[in-house]
Amino acid sequence: MAVFFTSDTHFGDMRALRFDHRPFPDLDTHDAELIARWNAVVGPDDEIWHLGDFALGPPQERVREILAALNGRKHLIVGNNDGPDTLAAPGWESIGHYAEIEVDDRPLVLCHYAFRTWNGMSRGRLDLHGHSHGKLKKITGQYDVGVDVWDFRPVSLSTVVTTRRRRSPANENVASR
Repeated sequence: MAVFFTSDTHFGDMRALRFDHRPFPDLDTHDAELIARWNAVVGPDDEIWHLGDFALGPPQERVREILAALNGRKHLIVGNNDGPDTLAAPGWESIGHYAEIEVDDRPLVLCHYAFRTWNGMSRGRLDLHGHSHGKLKKITGQYDVGVDVWDFRPVSLSTVVTTRRRRSPANENVASR
């Protein structure tokens, strides 16, 4: 079993195409492509933490269909755009606003929002977040796992940490392809 992270899929949310300049011609293509990219990375038995803004706009039945189509044991860290239909959808292993977990012997803090400081920061605990769509200045120990940063697909902790180390300041916000 592998563990993956993602955020800010914004399924059913037209604003994601406009504000985030996502390279999809329409919302149906956007949603279908994000589902395909998710399932190309995450297997049925893998664990995945979605750090908020899963869906906004589609009717409850569509939210349920999208969630059911996605591989993995899914955990939701609630974002500012996760409404009642997302929270009520069956298929979440857990729902919370914040979590502290350990993956590959690395302690992590998970929240939709980036923190300026966080619990365990001085002891090597990493902060994984979404919300900023790759637009925040990087700080040590903090990683944006949003789809806009990672080619519209979930990412493993090892990929996040090793890829960021290889990036130069000029391409720091460019997704690993």
